[in-house]
Amino acid sequence: MEFEFEAQLWRWEVRREDWGFVSVPEEASAEIRELSEVLPPRGFGSVRVEVMIGATRWRTSIFPNGDLYSLPIKGAVRRKHSLEIGDLTTVHLSVLDA
Repeated sequence: MEFEFEAQLWRWEVRREDWGFVSVPEEASAEIRELSEVLPPRGFGSVRVEVMIGATRWRTSIFPNGDLYSLPIKGAVRRKHSLEIGDLTTVHLSVLDA
């Protein structure tokens, strides 16, 4: 299961170090949530994904946050692509174990 979307980078209000997040759009989040119901359960309802921004590819997990999933974007990726909080970025996301 793969998705491509544009999303705005935001900072988790509780943690202000070197992490930002993007929200997975509503339609994609709904599809992922449906799939996650048949996958083996993971901590905090997380789903393993492979992500690509620009030419940078990495594996991480997305986490439910209300009706959407939140995707952490680590500082090294933000710096490499000159991304600041509030910037829009194109995200390629593949659900693993699907």
